[in-house]
Amino acid sequence: MRPYQIISDSSCDIASEYIEKTELGIVPFSVSFNGEKYYKEIYELTPNEFYNRMKESSVFPKTSQPTIQDYMDVFEPYVKEGKDILCLCLTSNFSGSFQSAVNAKNMLSEAYPEARIEVLDSRNVTGVQGLLVWEVIRMRDKGYTLDQQLEKIEALKGTSKINFTVDSLEHLQKGGRIGKAAALAGTILNIKPIIIAQHGELFPESKVRGHKKALRTIMEMTRQEIGDKKQQYRLLLLYAEKERKAATEELAEELRAEGFELITPHLTQVGITIGTHAGPTAIGICYIKKHECV
Repeated sequence: MRPYQIISDSSCDIASEYIEKTELGIVPFSVSFNGEKYYKEIYELTPNEFYNRMKESSVFPKTSQPTIQDYMDVFEPYVKEGKDILCLCLTSNFSGSFQSAVNAKNMLSEAYPEARIEVLDSRNVTGVQGLLVWEVIRMRDKGYTLDQQLEKIEALKGTSKINFTVDSLEHLQKGGRIGKAAALAGTILNIKPIIIAQHGELFPESKVRGHKKALRTIMEMTRQEIGDKKQQYRLLLLYAEKERKAATEELAEELRAEGFELITPHLTQVGITIGTHAGPTAIGICYIKKHECV
């Protein structure tokens, strides 16, 4: 079996220490606060730096997807080493990252016809994309072939979901996700949206009054959706700005005490791709079915 390298774009929001530990290849998104200077996610701008800049800036940040050249720069060294490539990209409903990767694959395939490069639309975002990548890494470490991986990945894509909320509607409004009137009314009435990400789409689920009620709601949604099949799923919790970490940790400990299985590390920060629109106050619960159970 030829060795293969696992690669993802940075929207998977996997913790930096796990990226290094697993030798995961990352192709970064970029962000700008003035439309001129762009910073590469992870490498030039950490999540904490991003959220600090977001809170300080009056300009809504602008994200930029990885270019074809960005993907080629990451793919080619592995191809030269004689490795195949398995690349999982942010859902194509959100970004052209997947198409950039496909174009890079096609160009490299002409120069290296013996190379096998598999580029997949993960149909997922942020932490659930990260959970999918996490399962793929586990399968690689168990000796799964590339063909076995492809079969499992297709089965896993539809088993994941994020339930999340934000404490402020400001950035959803600035990003065009809700109108000014709705944002103003929500602020006055202390309304918090419950949002889900599933099957490559972002949906408003409901609205509740108060942040504590919002956190209780996403917890209860997760419990009901997984039901008595806790042993079949793995969970990861998300937070945006560092000030939200403690509250997210409390949710994690509660879920663990109830018998849910959390991956290690069990917390990760929302990156620039979703963070640009959700803002610094996001907290979420992600889950995916274990590869052993599909």
